[in-house]
Amino acid sequence: MACRDSEYLTIAAPSRAIVREKMSRFLAFAAPASTPEEARAFVAAKANEYHDARHCCWAYSIGADGSVTASNDNGEPSGTAGKPILGQIRSHGLTNVVVAVVRYFGGIKLGTSGLIAAYRAAACEALDAAQTVTAHEMASLTVTFPYIAMNDVMRALKNSEAAITGQEFDNTCSITVSIRADRADAMKTLLEGVDGTSVSDPVNLF
Repeated sequence: MACRDSEYLTIAAPSRAIVREKMSRFLAFAAPASTPEEARAFVAAKANEYHDARHCCWAYSIGADGSVTASNDNGEPSGTAGKPILGQIRSHGLTNVVVAVVRYFGGIKLGTSGLIAAYRAAACEALDAAQTVTAHEMASLTVTFPYIAMNDVMRALKNSEAAITGQEFDNTCSITVSIRADRADAMKTLLEGVDGTSVSDPVNLF
């Protein structure tokens, strides 16, 4: 599969914010997440940490193009929590991000519009508090080669800034690497120029 150049914006580290509205407290937490599983684990951890809260609503966007999304109202009226949170991730132009908002009910009902505004504001403040960074879509390559070609393969990988994510050395050696997607095809061509070496097609990662 051909890999395309794909920069995207995400956040560098977790951030948080607190919004108060008519006695209710909204604790918002944002974090980088590279897979849906990682995002859901973050939400589960926050739900467990604040288990005494009435709601833990959330949303995430995953993938360089932000095509993998999910949101959840966690008991709030439909569309009043998860969608506003996801809307803030999108309006900030971010992906590979998860936001969870924990609500402690203060005894005064906010109504549909009030809930939407509060969840939107909480997610916005958490994302505003985060450091935004530019990242690149990554791809995975698996390189198979004879042991005698080890030095040539490792030299090519060192010059490419590729990160080794798996390796197996025997009479026939195998290395799996993570590399920027826009550089994967060129690296495949370069490595295939080493005698006895075969390289898998690039596979885009989340």
